[in-house]
Amino acid sequence: MTTVAASLPVLRWAAHRAHLHDDEIAARFPKWLMWLSGDAQPTLKQLENFARLTHTAIGYFFLPEPPVLLLPVPDFRTLRDEILSEPSSGLLDTLYLCQQRQDWYRDYARLHGLSALAFIGSAQVQNTPEAVAQRMRETLGLSAESRRQLPTWTEALRQLIAKAEDVGVMVMASSVVGSNSHRKLDVGEFRGFALADEFAPLIFLNGADSKAAQMFTLAHELAHLWLGASGVSDTQAGHVPEQRTERWCNQVAAELLMPLQELRTAHQPNTPILVEIQRLAREFKVSTLVALRRLFDAGFIDQPVLWQHYHNEQVRLRGLEQRGKGGGDFYRSLGARASKRFARAVVSSALEGQTLFQDAFRMLGVRKTTTFYEAARELGVMA
Repeated sequence: MTTVAASLPVLRWAAHRAHLHDDEIAARFPKWLMWLSGDAQPTLKQLENFARLTHTAIGYFFLPEPPVLLLPVPDFRTLRDEILSEPSSGLLDTLYLCQQRQDWYRDYARLHGLSALAFIGSAQVQNTPEAVAQRMRETLGLSAESRRQLPTWTEALRQLIAKAEDVGVMVMASSVVGSNSHRKLDVGEFRGFALADEFAPLIFLNGADSKAAQMFTLAHELAHLWLGASGVSDTQAGHVPEQRTERWCNQVAAELLMPLQELRTAHQPNTPILVEIQRLAREFKVSTLVALRRLFDAGFIDQPVLWQHYHNEQVRLRGLEQRGKGGGDFYRSLGARASKRFARAVVSSALEGQTLFQDAFRMLGVRKTTTFYEAARELGVMA
């Protein structure tokens, strides 16, 4: 059987990038370790299967060294104060998919005479976070008080997504790449990103995150749109990013969700801090890390107390995440995964004969005609 001389450095790189261990790969490809040692080579069919397994373009395996793959938008993330330089295939493919959707919707908006959105790029980092957050509340029709009346974080997140969509922002959220349930997105790599555009602004949320964390990420990405700044973001609540843009967006997001003026009224100074941040988190529908950071911003606690409780709370939240308290069924519907605004536009365009059904299926991540028509009814496009 004919074999091919695949590049050993690229084989190792592809496996590492896909987070696959040698024993996992050897279960699929028994000669995997012999490939790495150079004692054997894969057949073309085996290499094609390996490329699919690792979501790697097959042409890369004939390069002497791994390619340098960069994000197509600015990268604002940091990890231990070091810039992350090697995006996973999951993040890249999610970005590419969202860019394709944005390109389609931009053309759709222009074809249908939709107006450019005045709030995109209307703010600057020189503006105070309080002033920008207030303008955002006015544009979105958002009230911290009305959100405090909602029973759960899920309801609060659903409300904020709906208000963003109502003013023209496509909000897409999923815990997997496209509709592939076998390709999980890693919260440790990214929580969300924004693609600014005056006709087709888009926000993606990593649905594997907790609802409270997604609330903050969504608010942070909205701040990016007000700046007109696309990018993959650093949205750790309570964390103070090194980059000025991220620091400013975090401040705007915190003020949008938990205004200091309302916090000062709601604060109970004699309550133990751990109990107080949990109470405030429930009341404002934010994470406990946001509540803790806002207590510091308001001057109710000092910096040593902030960081002591911040690190303890991080440990507690990681324990909850490991027990599976994040993500969930909320993003199973097509409208949540692909944005109701976008999905309605694609379905309507296909039904009107302006977009090929095969293109609509690809962009929406559906495979069956019955699923498409079910989505059309669910989205209110057809009865």
